[in-house]
Amino acid sequence: MLGLLSFLVLIICILTNSSLAIHYASQGLELWFTRMIPALFPFMILSDMMIRMNLTERIADFVCPLLRPILRVRKNVLYAVVIGFLCGYPMGAKVTADLLSHKKITLREAEFLLSFCNNIGPAYFCGYVLPLLHCRQPVICLIGMYGIPFLYGSLLCRLNYRDIAENNTEASLHGKVCPAEGRGGTSNLFAAMEGAIQNSGKGILVLGGYMILFNLLNLLFHLVRKQEWALPAPLLEISGGLAMLGGSLPLYSLVAVSFGGVCCIAQTYSCIKDTGLRMSEYLLHKGVLVILTAFFYLGCSLLWPDVF
Repeated sequence: MLGLLSFLVLIICILTNSSLAIHYASQGLELWFTRMIPALFPFMILSDMMIRMNLTERIADFVCPLLRPILRVRKNVLYAVVIGFLCGYPMGAKVTADLLSHKKITLREAEFLLSFCNNIGPAYFCGYVLPLLHCRQPVICLIGMYGIPFLYGSLLCRLNYRDIAENNTEASLHGKVCPAEGRGGTSNLFAAMEGAIQNSGKGILVLGGYMILFNLLNLLFHLVRKQEWALPAPLLEISGGLAMLGGSLPLYSLVAVSFGGVCCIAQTYSCIKDTGLRMSEYLLHKGVLVILTAFFYLGCSLLWPDVF
């Protein structure tokens, strides 16, 4: 009953404030078209192709000497870590789900990956967030946004997920021998490309729908305040919210970026819904990371007031 009432209220608000509804919906559409598609869609296609063509282990070979002493996991898991940190929301979840569906990682390994490697992309963070916030110490901001999740993942690997490393042979952990990590790939470039484009195209359309919908929900806050209310906007959809908030509250904005907004949570659910991975576990780890990041940035702002 509550859900039905909420939908009715939203529909009435849209119908009675059509110009505002069009403004917020078109803002979400513009962000999807100008930011998400160029930044994310190519990575989605290429990553899907590499998984289909069994190239993930070869890509992971480049980072094995650096990451394997810290994360004692298989190459396909390392590949997902790299993609998750480099490509941003929700690629960490999508590549984890893709590897799991192609049987290249186990469910246990997928749970480990989802706990820490689904974060904001560094290209977006450095190219949009940091200039918007006028950050004077970008290195500190980068450590908080990426160093904390990585340290959290390395601790989980040694505590909660020790069995992932223990299931590997000592030789494989040092990169000499790698166990079989999935079969059934294709060597046909065009077949892999077609499948990747179809899969990624469907995914990017769904993600765009989420961006439009959650940006539209700012209409409700606007009607309550009788003017645009920027404060809760990043908690709904991060890109539109930051654009509304500007550089006025940098500490709050950085914590909101770490959270990613409800829109990113919905996008993550869309990626993992048919895999057996649990959203409750993802939300638990994401909540811990947000709290750790908030304490880090708060401590830095107290120690070095000129950080922001």
